[in-house]
Amino acid sequence: MLRASSHLPPIASPAFCALRLSFIPTLNFSSPAGTHESSISSPLRGLLSKTHLPNSSYLPTPPSSKLVGPPMSARTRPRGPGLSASFSSYSSSGSPGGGREILVQHLLVKEDDQKLLLELQQKVSAGEDLSDLAVEYSICPSKEEGGMLGWVRKGQMVPEFEEAAFGAPMNKVVRCKTKFGWHLLQVLSEREESVLLDIQPEELQVKMQDPKFVEEAQLIDVREPEEVALASLPGFQVLPLRQFGNWGPEITTKLDSDKDTYVMCHHGMRSLQVAKWLQTQGFKRVYNLSGGIHAYAVKADPSVPTY
Repeated sequence: MLRASSHLPPIASPAFCALRLSFIPTLNFSSPAGTHESSISSPLRGLLSKTHLPNSSYLPTPPSSKLVGPPMSARTRPRGPGLSASFSSYSSSGSPGGGREILVQHLLVKEDDQKLLLELQQKVSAGEDLSDLAVEYSICPSKEEGGMLGWVRKGQMVPEFEEAAFGAPMNKVVRCKTKFGWHLLQVLSEREESVLLDIQPEELQVKMQDPKFVEEAQLIDVREPEEVALASLPGFQVLPLRQFGNWGPEITTKLDSDKDTYVMCHHGMRSLQVAKWLQTQGFKRVYNLSGGIHAYAVKADPSVPTY
């Protein structure tokens, strides 16, 4: 699906937006060091997982029109996880999907275009790849990424599409009809849901007293170097959000997705964005420091400077 690129996708069509019922996170690069962090961009209700890796120098426009996210080739079957994070819930433990996520690609044709639908089904039966057909024929903007919708769980998509996707045999192309038209869809893989939780400053402070925690956990500070110079915590690796284009593509080689990963920023907003993105990269347990290092200094450790 997701082609490694420094540009962002075009505005999604109504059909593309409405398939997904939950929120998709965006990465916001515009919080300047030393200022109060802006809140997470306004919820993007109904957007499917269609994202690109941003250039490190790119400052995204408001997320109502564009998304930022991880790289994946549109024509290559994914070797690792794609998108999964739901803005509406930090923890996946209470979701209705029973802990299961599926990786889905599809194509969409108009409801009255059944002749084309039949032709495309015949092409699939003859061995043509659904992603190639999506690029050529789909009316969904995901066509630019081979029809890839990313990782989804139950409760995130319109009922008709969800029922078909979660009932489909692995790798078999099936069809379903929604109010947007006819879909041919294919489930490429499945996995257990990842977990994204808040951790309170006091709880993290207790954990920081254990040398094993600092050695074994993965601690990430996504603030800018000039911010880190003002206040920092031991053991945190600095991966500035504005330099995402440098470290993002290598994150799965830099870090172990099976380890507990803790993310921190100034007030907890940038770190939440990165934490959600880490989920999309297959990190199983990600923790966002609630309130950021500012709350940590105020609530847990007064020796840490505030700024």
